[in-house]
Amino acid sequence: MRASQNTKLTRRFLLQALLSGLASPALAKAPLVSERPPRGRGPVLPPSAGALVEKAGLKGEVSFAVADARTGEILESLNPQVGIAPASVTKSITALYALDVLGADHRFETQVVATGGVKDGVVLGDLILVGGCDPMMDTRALAELASQLKEAGIREVKGGYRIFEGPIASVRTIDPDQPDHVGYSPAVSGMALNFNRVHFEWKRASGKYNVTMDARAGRYRPEVDIARMQVVQRRAPIYTYADQDGRDRWTVASGALGNGGARWLPVRRPGLYAGEVFATLARSHGIVLGPPKLRWDRPQGRVLARIKSDPLSEILHAMLKYSNNLIAEMVGQAATYERVGKVNGLAASAAEMNKWAQEELGMQSPAFVDHSGLGGASRVSAEDMVRGLGALGHASLLRPLLKPVKLLDAQGRTINDHPVQADAKTGTLNFVSGLAGYITTPERRDLVFAVFAADEATRATLGRNERERPPGGRSYSARARRLQRQLIMRWGAAFSQMEG
Repeated sequence: MRASQNTKLTRRFLLQALLSGLASPALAKAPLVSERPPRGRGPVLPPSAGALVEKAGLKGEVSFAVADARTGEILESLNPQVGIAPASVTKSITALYALDVLGADHRFETQVVATGGVKDGVVLGDLILVGGCDPMMDTRALAELASQLKEAGIREVKGGYRIFEGPIASVRTIDPDQPDHVGYSPAVSGMALNFNRVHFEWKRASGKYNVTMDARAGRYRPEVDIARMQVVQRRAPIYTYADQDGRDRWTVASGALGNGGARWLPVRRPGLYAGEVFATLARSHGIVLGPPKLRWDRPQGRVLARIKSDPLSEILHAMLKYSNNLIAEMVGQAATYERVGKVNGLAASAAEMNKWAQEELGMQSPAFVDHSGLGGASRVSAEDMVRGLGALGHASLLRPLLKPVKLLDAQGRTINDHPVQADAKTGTLNFVSGLAGYITTPERRDLVFAVFAADEATRATLGRNERERPPGGRSYSARARRLQRQLIMRWGAAFSQMEG
């Protein structure tokens, strides 16, 4: 049984549903306490799932499922088939997709290619910076490419300077519904630099603001012209953005700046951004390049310099640890390109991942609209997420890449050395919170779980400029996270011992 996807769950309904058997029939057979209670004490009865959900007081939908990792048997659930926005929990499926299609040892390669041949250090044709879907490339990597170019003896380029962004589709922002200035929704292409963000810094002196826009990484601080900032006398809005004259044109309200500070802003032209920075670095070696222009077809020619990324497994660990949206979108699209030979945008690539998840993970109806979870239109059920994460052989690939879950006491303090161990991926959007992953009980039983909560009614009232810090959003997320951890501790006690 399941509640209608459009039903808004009241607290009374949640409690009655859990206590009257809405959860899986397997729950009736499962022990409510560990059969080996702590020495010197009687059995400790964990709070019921219904009581925990009731206490959380979350408006909207609440859905969860927990299963035995070995057998796949659902041990406890609430609305397990209701589709809810998974937010960044999506990245766990993206990681499995990339690992399966590309392999854990896959490395992305960025190249500098010369067409028309090279004679006496002169490139007779074009010099082309070629993207290879490396989401971790930064200014230091471009500096290494520029150094290799000098070591190859290149002094001059007769032709033009071109940028091939790579084989995947280029989009101006991951989610158009997000505010223009948020760094977590940059442009996506097969070329990235500093996570496609530019560093904006301001300092006030003698009543005026000095601003810089640069591509800093390590000891490098190359200023850029592709993104420009103007300080405007106003209090709101804080930022405005315009696509103008082939550049990202920003304004910022002087009333919001104070005496100094800095933040990262998204880049909308990743290929030209990387191209400008590479030209600056090449110039430091005496190699003068003309203005960068985009090229749409993969070039053929002599490879003069190349740099490879870290192994995919390390990139995915960073993606999951920091919940980086750009990494997810780039590796997801790279996997789709490898799988079908073309990529027609984030939604099309996500649709291909949905097919793969059905074929390889046994998921029934995944409906991801991107690879990061930033798009709020994605839907997945707790039961389907548990099915996907529990697919045979995949837990051993994914679990080592996930972050341990910190379990808390009643006062919100971390419980060190808790007997229940959990590793999971979080997911947060405005009035949406999810957590999915793996639990090892004190009796060393392995479980797979997913917990989702969403207040879509409140979320729908938010304007575009309210999405960064909406009123009530922090409180909702805190209560949802507390419920997630309480359920993990309940399941670790209630289902600790293997049956049979």
